[in-house]
Amino acid sequence: MKFVILGLLVVLLIGFFVMVWKAASGWRWFQIVPVCITMILAVLFLFPTAGVLKSRAAWHQVREKLEKQFAEVEAEHRLISRGDPTDPTGGDGVRQLSQRLSKLGIEAGRRWRNLQMKNVADNQITLVQLVEDTGVAGVPGEEPAAAVDPAPMIPVDLVVYGFGETPRPDVPTPIPTFFLGEFRVTASTPNQIVITPTGPLEPAQLQAIGSGQARSWSIYELLPLDGHTPFIAEGSVPSDDNWLGRVDEELVKSIIGKTVSPETLKNYLRDGSRATQDDPPLSRWTKVEFIKNHSIEVDSPEQRGALEGGFFDGTGRAVDARLQRGDGGSVKFKKGDIYLFKEDAADVLIDEGAAKLIDRYYIRPLNDYRFILRHIRLRLAELENRKAELTQAETVLKEAIDKSNGMLVANQGIKVRLEQDLKQFEVESKAISEYAAETDATVKAMRQEMQRLHRENLQLEQQLNRIHRRVEQNVNVLTTVQ
Repeated sequence: MKFVILGLLVVLLIGFFVMVWKAASGWRWFQIVPVCITMILAVLFLFPTAGVLKSRAAWHQVREKLEKQFAEVEAEHRLISRGDPTDPTGGDGVRQLSQRLSKLGIEAGRRWRNLQMKNVADNQITLVQLVEDTGVAGVPGEEPAAAVDPAPMIPVDLVVYGFGETPRPDVPTPIPTFFLGEFRVTASTPNQIVITPTGPLEPAQLQAIGSGQARSWSIYELLPLDGHTPFIAEGSVPSDDNWLGRVDEELVKSIIGKTVSPETLKNYLRDGSRATQDDPPLSRWTKVEFIKNHSIEVDSPEQRGALEGGFFDGTGRAVDARLQRGDGGSVKFKKGDIYLFKEDAADVLIDEGAAKLIDRYYIRPLNDYRFILRHIRLRLAELENRKAELTQAETVLKEAIDKSNGMLVANQGIKVRLEQDLKQFEVESKAISEYAAETDATVKAMRQEMQRLHRENLQLEQQLNRIHRRVEQNVNVLTTVQ
């Protein structure tokens, strides 16, 4: 192609010079010279112009390539940040996950991980935070490294909850696995705190702290929240067989399989599955489909603060402005909508003819760990007092049994002596014989009474032993559950 262009240029030059030669007879020198110079410059500037056009074409291709890459990166960024609404199996985007993580962080409160136990003395435990500059941004809800903030790591007099951490091969950081008790922060520096228990610790907790098993601690401002999602297998989606999705059986057994009863473990593994008639009412939920448009009033006409009588009125409608829905104060459902309701609420909708039954599911009631721990602590204290009472009663009964045995031995000795006396006085007078016979009858009656008392004492002792063993088994079960 470039040879054709060169050929055209040569022909153009030849034609130009022929035309100048033909016109030279009518032109003067100052006309011929500018025309020739213009022609020469035009030819010379063709080469830079060609180079510029070639460079522009190359840069244009680069621009189109970069625009295409930018569009692909922008689409990928949008997919990562917001997720793919057309693909439900693709998962949530970074924004949704960040919002969920922030929400969990707010609900769970502040927490301080990987605190090393330095010293235990005079009912005070010293924990030190190891400062490491990893260059990784902090997780929402977690306190940053103490080295970047000169303020105390944890406010003094704050009530916190301690957990012993256990390393796992599949997780980069240790996982809290053992509850060590409730504590109060008595001293705090940027990288060290001193805590004291708010009440007597359980023997298992004292053993874990004193033996050094709990070297690595996690401190929580609030007790962890119970939930359904943490036990659902990753990538699992709700189905007709399980409303929440497939429960990760291996995860559940590895976390709580050795610390709870078989019935409790079964409840965790059945979470979200179809309900049975034997399930307690609080755990039965009903999936219904609305067969007509329906609305439910959720805002109470009465408005007041939560401190003036609670968040809800007697019918369950919100009275606190922060909880009220607004926009008419009702929740509207369309025909064909499918929802999961508590069994009693679903029965009301079905009886009203607003919805029809699809299926029933077992949803594990969530635990309020703060209430449970307080209840267990009170129950253990009550059992301890009961154990002391039974121990005292056992001591009294043992003393009574010992005295009864002593009386029985003494009466047996009296009987032997009376029998000896009877043989010696058989030859005596009739009056003495009658008196001996009367005395023998009295002794026989007394022996029968003592035998009856002895049998009753043995029965009481066996009953007391059974009660003592049952109380001891209940105490051991409650201690193992913790």
